[in-house]
Amino acid sequence: KPLMIILSSPSGAGKTTLSKKIQQSDNSFKISVSHTTRKARPNEVDGVDYHFVDQQRFKELLNNNSFYEHSIIFGNYYGTSKSSVDEIVKKKLQCII
Repeated sequence: KPLMIILSSPSGAGKTTLSKKIQQSDNSFKISVSHTTRKARPNEVDGVDYHFVDQQRFKELLNNNSFYEHSIIFGNYYGTSKSSVDEIVKKKLQCII
């Protein structure tokens, strides 16, 4: 059965770095792509690092029960979409959230 690994820590603690290193060392691991309302950083790619959406779209997704979890951090919305996680699990890969 596939694993689901949840990494949780304060902002800037290295979750993304750790996730990418795990995925690079074992291709059975896949990182779920979260949604956020924050602006993309110069090195970030929409659909790879995050799904960058505006607040109105995020609230639509929230009202449609599209997230397993969500939060507001420093005024920006973040959410783990059910579709992103479910797609990984359906492929029987290990999911990193």
